[in-house]
Amino acid sequence: MAGGYGQQPPLYPEPSPPSLADAVRAFTTGQMAAEDFQQIFATSKVYCPRGDTPGFLALHNTQQPVIPMFTSLKELRRYAGKESKYFVITGAEVIDLLPTGYGFVLDMEGEHRMVFDAKAVEQMVDFAMRRMYG
Repeated sequence: MAGGYGQQPPLYPEPSPPSLADAVRAFTTGQMAAEDFQQIFATSKVYCPRGDTPGFLALHNTQQPVIPMFTSLKELRRYAGKESKYFVITGAEVIDLLPTGYGFVLDMEGEHRMVFDAKAVEQMVDFAMRRMYG
């Protein structure tokens, strides 16, 4: 008997995970746990302004050097202008590539701006390592 049964689409599609912007809003208002935010951040696209040389653009006029990053191209353009250069990486790559001693700011001009100092970044690295290696 030929035929067979193919996979039927689910009657109720899986809900998509929240966007990074949604996660930022939920985390900054206390509606999301740090671990849940970090999981979403790790797989999300992050928009970073760039200069003429490769790498992150850091702000040094802060207590610790921080790197501006954005949850969307729209947020980046609000900060850096329409013609600004940028690159896109995942949150996991941010954690992997961020120089030691640097923090980052998500959506610097946004209403739910989040600042991660160097210590918070270290904690995110530790969390990522525990998830990966147990």
